[in-house]
Amino acid sequence: MAAPSKKSSDVVLEVRDLVKHFPLTQGVVIRRAIGAVQAVDGVSFDLHKGETLGLVGESGCGKSTVAKLLMGLEKPTSGHAYYGGDDIFTLQGQAQRRLRRQIQLVMQDPYSSLNPRMTVADIVGEPFEIHPDVAPKGDRRAKVRDLLDVVGLNPEHINRYPHQFSGGQRQRIGIARALALRPEIIICDEPVSALDVSIQAQVMNLLEKLQDEFSLSYLFIAHDLSVVRHLSDRVAVMYLGRIVEIGTDLEIYDHPTHPYTQALLSAVPVPDPTMRGQRQVIRLQGDVPSPANPPSGCRFRTRCWKAKEICADQTPALEVRVAGHPSACHFAEERDIVHATVEAGEVAPIVVGPNEDEAD
Repeated sequence: MAAPSKKSSDVVLEVRDLVKHFPLTQGVVIRRAIGAVQAVDGVSFDLHKGETLGLVGESGCGKSTVAKLLMGLEKPTSGHAYYGGDDIFTLQGQAQRRLRRQIQLVMQDPYSSLNPRMTVADIVGEPFEIHPDVAPKGDRRAKVRDLLDVVGLNPEHINRYPHQFSGGQRQRIGIARALALRPEIIICDEPVSALDVSIQAQVMNLLEKLQDEFSLSYLFIAHDLSVVRHLSDRVAVMYLGRIVEIGTDLEIYDHPTHPYTQALLSAVPVPDPTMRGQRQVIRLQGDVPSPANPPSGCRFRTRCWKAKEICADQTPALEVRVAGHPSACHFAEERDIVHATVEAGEVAPIVVGPNEDEAD
């Protein structure tokens, strides 16, 4: 696995060979299985105490499914996730209840994740109803007020309803609810993607502040690479249900070795006008294959300019190959796409598609 976090080497969550296949069925009266959507297929990573692990990739690559599995909203097809030495997928009863206090979720959409019929006091205080030992009944409103103050909301608005708040304020309410039980891990499932850019910065700064104040560990799921780099200590890149590269923020952004990671980074907008035209943009051709019928071997090979026969025959393991961090590519190599400079003129884009030598 990847090197320990720069903040701590203590592992709080270990995910091993996580798999989730959704069955495809046919028929109305008599339903029969005709295949499966391989949403998550063998994902492994460690989350260290006090760190932020960014999980990035295209829409549909399985990022949110990983979050649902770890939160118990979906049951895994196979695999393990260990917290405190226990496999969270096997816990039941009181043990499962205690676990839910330690792992909380901040959802993507601040508009649909809050019950419009509940006041802020009810929304943020609901975890205390489920776990009454955390806060005595007479202290709950005071604790809710404290939580609102912590996330930057006016405690006097405790009796308002979600429709009376802006999108950014609603997301702060969701963060306050996630903090209510003082968890050790918070899974952030694209928490800023539905917000305006200026509000995104405020929420990200709040998450950083809360992490330092409460010693939180974040699994931060996003598709915006700039957001991930701002928050993350390490980054895991997913493609079609699998992690293809994982490393520190500097390793991934400055020394990417997997072709898919290189293509993603080459598409990031450059804010400095003097740098535009001084890097190669990799334009992938074709669509992402269906997770119900993924390619054999390396799943990225149908869009990769390096693909050869071995890529169809053998699935590349996620292991250290070059640059000191794991990459799932038979031909992993560093390529400085983001910061490349030229003497004069504009660098022509690289247009890549299926390799002519690719095996069927």
